[in-house]
Amino acid sequence: MPAPLRRSGPEPAAPARPADAPRDVLIVGESRVQRRLLSKLVVRAGYRVAEASSAEAALTLCRQAPPDLVVSDWLMPGLDGLALCRALRDLATGRYIYFILMTSRSEKAEVAQGIDGGADDLLTKPVDPAELRARLAAGERILRMERALGDTLAELRAAQAALDADLEQARKIQRSLVPERTHRFGASEVNLLFQPCGQVGGDLVGAFSPGQGMLGLYAIDVSGHGITSALMAARVSGYLSGEFLDQNLAVRRRFERFFALRPPAEVACLLNDRLAADKGVEEYFTMAYATIDLRSGRVRLVQAGHPHPLILRAQGGCEFLGDGGLPVGLVPGASFEEVETRLAPGDRLLLHSDGFTEAQLPGGGMLGEAGLRRLAERVAPTGSGRDFLDDLLWELRRAMGAGVAAEDDLSAALLDYRG
Repeated sequence: MPAPLRRSGPEPAAPARPADAPRDVLIVGESRVQRRLLSKLVVRAGYRVAEASSAEAALTLCRQAPPDLVVSDWLMPGLDGLALCRALRDLATGRYIYFILMTSRSEKAEVAQGIDGGADDLLTKPVDPAELRARLAAGERILRMERALGDTLAELRAAQAALDADLEQARKIQRSLVPERTHRFGASEVNLLFQPCGQVGGDLVGAFSPGQGMLGLYAIDVSGHGITSALMAARVSGYLSGEFLDQNLAVRRRFERFFALRPPAEVACLLNDRLAADKGVEEYFTMAYATIDLRSGRVRLVQAGHPHPLILRAQGGCEFLGDGGLPVGLVPGASFEEVETRLAPGDRLLLHSDGFTEAQLPGGGMLGEAGLRRLAERVAPTGSGRDFLDDLLWELRRAMGAGVAAEDDLSAALLDYRG
């Protein structure tokens, strides 16, 4: 005979509860009388009630309409309450069910066994109405928090999906800034490489020619990473546009008919002044910008805080160019110095980002200029400039180690000078 329900004094009225509060309770037990008495108490507490006479019947009900809370007797024929709890935890109900296990014993070992078995709470028989209401209310609070967290996670996932979609579109727009990897300028050829470490990056490479025999070649690395850097890179690309020379700060109109290249140091000053005039813009960028006379091979270069460009001689050997200098946009009124050199037919000029020289190696430390020189000399000097950049990137990834992702954007502009 099941133990009778114990009552203590008049029962208070059910407290007002939110309309969306968890309120469906399933009572499970062999004794019909005990189920009915428990059901009356639960209904008076403001919940809706369903009953099941066995664990098997309870599982069937839970598959059809999962309740919010389950109050189950521990000892039952067939599956007991603890086995029912474990089975419910394996059900794909789509939401969490708070499980209260009723037992006539309150030894610590039994309490531990029930909690370890998946029960959220234990209720000692004979059941006290006030204690039952308190434990149901505790379960309701936990379920509300769990569902609020689930709603928050769903909102975060939706926001993340929207952000990912925006980033994907931004990635496509940024890649459109380098629409073609290979550009021909007379007999010479320029190949470009752009590999952001994330969906978008702050690197920018490109080339333009305002007239036959003249070439501007640049590599830029905006400070920071992510969307802000990508926006700045997109903005700077407009200052060096090869399609809209009237907007290109690196060229000037001559005699209202022709365009000529400005000296690289002057271009760096103009860009520096343009950034300094923009209030609220804290980003700056490093830049290697070269003008090349494709007839004589004369190179004029400004290196504004960017890694030293590399010349690979057709007759063998490598040499780095430049004397360093301040980044663009860091110091208002900054001045910049130029260096000059000359290319022979077959020479290659490589402008590269610090993603190469600062790449982390498995043994510790960075690749550095010496390492970049070794990689460049290891790549076959013959073949196209595009193959050279692809092979250089492959050699870099091999030096970094299998499966190691680059921590910075990788970009490069390679000029194959053919005279």
